[in-house]
Amino acid sequence: MNKQVVTRFAPSPTGFLHIGGARTALFNWLFARHHGGKFLLRIEDTDRVRSTEEAVAAIFDGLEWLGLGGDEPAVFQFERSARHAEVANQMLASGHAYRCYATPEELAELREQQRAARQPMRYDGRWRDRDPSEAPEGAPFVIRLKAPREGESVIEDAVQGRVVVQNAELDDMILLRSDGTPTYMLAVVVDDHDMGVTHVIRGDDHLNNAFRQLGIINAMGWEEPVYAHIPLIHGSDGAKLSKRHGALGVDAYRDEMGMLPEAVLNYLLRLGWGHGDEEIISIARAIELFDISGVGRSPSRFDIKKLENLNGHYLREADDARLAALVAPRVAARLGKSLPADAETLLTQAMASLKLRAKTLNEIAEGAEFLFKNCPLDFDEKASALLDDSARALLASTADALSAVPFWTVEAMEDVIRRVAEDAGLGLGKVAQPLRAALTGRTVSPGIFDVLFLLGKEESLGRLTDVRHASVG
Repeated sequence: MNKQVVTRFAPSPTGFLHIGGARTALFNWLFARHHGGKFLLRIEDTDRVRSTEEAVAAIFDGLEWLGLGGDEPAVFQFERSARHAEVANQMLASGHAYRCYATPEELAELREQQRAARQPMRYDGRWRDRDPSEAPEGAPFVIRLKAPREGESVIEDAVQGRVVVQNAELDDMILLRSDGTPTYMLAVVVDDHDMGVTHVIRGDDHLNNAFRQLGIINAMGWEEPVYAHIPLIHGSDGAKLSKRHGALGVDAYRDEMGMLPEAVLNYLLRLGWGHGDEEIISIARAIELFDISGVGRSPSRFDIKKLENLNGHYLREADDARLAALVAPRVAARLGKSLPADAETLLTQAMASLKLRAKTLNEIAEGAEFLFKNCPLDFDEKASALLDDSARALLASTADALSAVPFWTVEAMEDVIRRVAEDAGLGLGKVAQPLRAALTGRTVSPGIFDVLFLLGKEESLGRLTDVRHASVG
């Protein structure tokens, strides 16, 4: 490629950053990085009723979490309305656009006639060749594109291949409304041109728009960008992705579901793009490999289980102190209380055990609750069932043996508990399970020797004493 590659992500700020939008942003970001180009952001906020500052903030927040910030300050489309109108008037002056004085009532009647005749509903060009002087003085008008009517329009799409549309199927779309405001179709083309966008990578639901937008590009004599219309993401059942398939906003994957950004990025990358059999692909590797040629034409299916498994991999790879900082507020929220000042230090120590089988930050937080619970513990049903009279007697022997340990190390505790099991004629698990229940209130936890070490001698013995003297269940 001779000129610098410039891509853009242009969401409408009417809500959260959609997971499908995040994938579009990722593909644009990676393509620009792969080719040493620029990735730009544009907020398409021309819909003033639905666009909100909260939505803009949510989009930026989601992109920042994923590490997909723009290389320049974001462009806000509404602020460029005067420029959009300027282009429409240039097209009017050059004969590529015209004033249309058709009233809303006339257009409604036209649509009704077309509907009754089962014809495509499109503007019939009634003012295309009329002299504006025929309109009543001071009558409102819109500016419409004078679209070509003969021949065909062709897009050599980088994903979809060669796509052809007969020009007779395209109508003279509105460029400027009667109040002088630009339409989305006009604004997008002008902004892409002025921002120097070379590659328009977006969802294939915009493919039809591309042919209409070509009319503006050609009328202005501008260079056509390379189009790459990527298939949408579907749910696991093959239907268009919706709330019933799971969360739609990127913020929910971070906040509610406890995913890491690198896992979400890796998963989104593999939704519709691939490189051989590689599944675990770092961002650095993705930049090295990514190109549009690897994007398939078929919709990809979102599978939350695959994402969770991938997230589990990245949890095991992640720095323990980083995870501790992410998990601490989740533990506090679960317990409904503030954690001690040294909570993150303790969580960092515990993380190697806590993250071993976890798939989300929430699962790590659940597994870490025992470290910060107040005595007496609450016991779940399975833990209560384990703590019968014989188990309590066994725990009393265990507590006595542990109290004599001079140095509270994993090795020393393992030696003591193995001796307790041997003296009772039991396997290690028969001691470890009631011990785990007594110390954590659950039957699932990190390794029992890690649990003892992390709780410390005083807390461990205190919890065992509580179980000996309290009613459980």
